Amino acid sequence: MKRRVAWGMVYAAALAGAFAPIPEWTVERWYARGIYPVVQNLLTSATNPVPFALFDILWIGAAATGAAVAYRCIRTGGWRGGGVRLAIVAVRAIAIVYLAFLAAWGLNYRRVPLIDKLAFDPARVTRASAISFGEANAATLNARYAEAHAAAGSIASLPAAFQDTVRALGATRPVVPGRPKPTLLGGYFHETAVAGMTDPFLLETLIAPDLLDVERPFVIAHEWAHLAGYADESEANFVAWLTCRRADAAAQYSAALAMIGYQMPKKAALDLGPRIDIYAISYRYSRTNETLRFAARQGYDKFLKANRVERGVESYDAVVQLILGTGLDGNGNPRFR
Repeated sequence: MKRRVAWGMVYAAALAGAFAPIPEWTVERWYARGIYPVVQNLLTSATNPVPFALFDILWIGAAATGAAVAYRCIRTGGWRGGGVRLAIVAVRAIAIVYLAFLAAWGLNYRRVPLIDKLAFDPARVTRASAISFGEANAATLNARYAEAHAAAGSIASLPAAFQDTVRALGATRPVVPGRPKPTLLGGYFHETAVAGMTDPFLLETLIAPDLLDVERPFVIAHEWAHLAGYADESEANFVAWLTCRRADAAAQYSAALAMIGYQMPKKAALDLGPRIDIYAISYRYSRTNETLRFAARQGYDKFLKANRVERGVESYDAVVQLILGTGLDGNGNPRFR
């Protein structure tokens, strides 16, 4: 009886976490600015010394355990009885994993949106400002190309720039940057055109193996933004853009290269070097698996919408609107309402 009550409480907590209309300000105050920074500091500090992705152990262990449990249930209870037992075990596992996800990172999806905190003015988002933004990115690529490639792969200036950025955005304590790690999911990342991932349970930073060196600073800054609690993809891109603008030439080039993907200038505006980098990225994309890429995109879109990100994967593109519509002060910091 006690066991049933305990599982009933687990189910109720999971359902409440999924559907209860928790006010954004409550999540912001008690979780995003209270509990989560402590959790992030503890988990990322604990996982950083490990040179490999502990997330690989999690997903491989989960797959092996699931297969073993399924085999045992079917073997002892037959297809009908075993299938029912397996369904119960699966529901329990999903509830526990979901609660762990919410506690470790997932509740950041429910915090107050950054756009509601910043001095955002939709009137600034115009065709002319978008064209100007694309031209500015092209100018940065041309000007920083040689320096960026001379220091390719270096992220030495990124941590300090990142701390300055999150502090300017209101962080009450430093964020522990994640050690960029390879993962056994690297092949999957390539086939689905995924550049990086934040482990939502152990708060690690996982990076695709086939990124260009000049892409790495922006991708790493983007994943660090997730570690800082910016779960929305446009917000993570915005934080990464602000971070890279404060860092060295390689990071500035990396940010401009990432933004070119959202606002392409006239081809003639780019020198040969940046065009070669863009071609290399396009060529890599052309060699991905279209079916897997579509399935991964649809799956992630549903995941984001289930976590109350209404625009789903389209939220990536909203970064340009966030950049153009947000006022910056003389130090390059965003202004708040």
